[in-house]
Amino acid sequence: MKKTLNVTWLGEQRYLGVSESGHQLLIDNSPTKIGVSPMEALLGALATCTAYDVVEIMKKRRTPLASYRIEVEGERAETDPKRYTTITVRHIASGEGVTEDALSKAAHLSHEKYCSVAASLNSDISVETRVE
Repeated sequence: MKKTLNVTWLGEQRYLGVSESGHQLLIDNSPTKIGVSPMEALLGALATCTAYDVVEIMKKRRTPLASYRIEVEGERAETDPKRYTTITVRHIASGEGVTEDALSKAAHLSHEKYCSVAASLNSDISVETRVE
């Protein structure tokens, strides 16, 4: 299954990504930011991917969440390309019957089995660069 995102430069260091379904994502690394940076977007992708899984896992286990948020923090290398060296994902949730153990199991199951963003971050990805 192939996914595409077309990115157009808007000036400065601001870009608009448009998915094949027509949804937009503003990526902004300019001095006057009005969007998230590329590295913040990566953290957001990881957080929302695992959030989707955790919500579904807890619902299937008949302990739906009443409230849920994720705090994600990335530690970056000091030298270029300044990649993330460590990412911490904190799952904070509540709901009737929701225990720390059940939430932990759901979060680990997501990170280890279901979350495609986490799996992508943990693997060697072949990136092909083409110039047209």
